[in-house]
Amino acid sequence: MEMTVYNPQKGRVETIDTVFTDENTTWFDHCTDGDIYMITDFEGDLLIREFGYTYPVRIYDMCRADIGFDQKKAQKLKNRY
Repeated sequence: MEMTVYNPQKGRVETIDTVFTDENTTWFDHCTDGDIYMITDFEGDLLIREFGYTYPVRIYDMCRADIGFDQKKAQKLKNRY
């Protein structure tokens, strides 16, 4: 699936091609605007997506296991960027 993500390391949006599966993605239930909706491992990087209409954020050299598959840790990491 082709999608646009925000890359804070480059300071711009970019288009990537990814697939969301149970093996590479963790989804979170009962989300409202601003909550982390899903985290995905993508080519050695981490995609963090909020619930709503914002772009997912791509964080280099991180994976879901690095943050313990945790929604709150993902939110803190996203806020750092």
